[in-house]
Amino acid sequence: MDVRDGLLYTDEHEWLRVEGDTATVGITAYAADQLGDVVFVELPALGRSLRRAEAFGVVESVKAVSDLFAPVDGEVVEVNQALVGKPELLNSDPYGEGWIARVRLAEPASDGEGLKDADAYRRMIGA
Repeated sequence: MDVRDGLLYTDEHEWLRVEGDTATVGITAYAADQLGDVVFVELPALGRSLRRAEAFGVVESVKAVSDLFAPVDGEVVEVNQALVGKPELLNSDPYGEGWIARVRLAEPASDGEGLKDADAYRRMIGA
């Protein structure tokens, strides 16, 4: 299973790439595989304040509907509009073109608290 080094991961299978005071958020390849073919993504609103562990969007696949959970506190500063017309990007390129949102971190110094590194995430999913 594709787990990328250099990212942080949640128990709910979201990934986080921190760059300065901003983080890009998406779902993992494992999550995309478990969901099956993604047919719809509900993106968060620009400017929305997120609290860690709260639902901020929805991914709908042929198998299930799953909430997206915020890995950090912050404000949504960009969403991936490409997912509106091509939700399957979550399956084909979850760590690249399939990113979901960019968040300005409320507390950049604590961005990794409670998150897993790639090795810990691999252990969690048995990869």
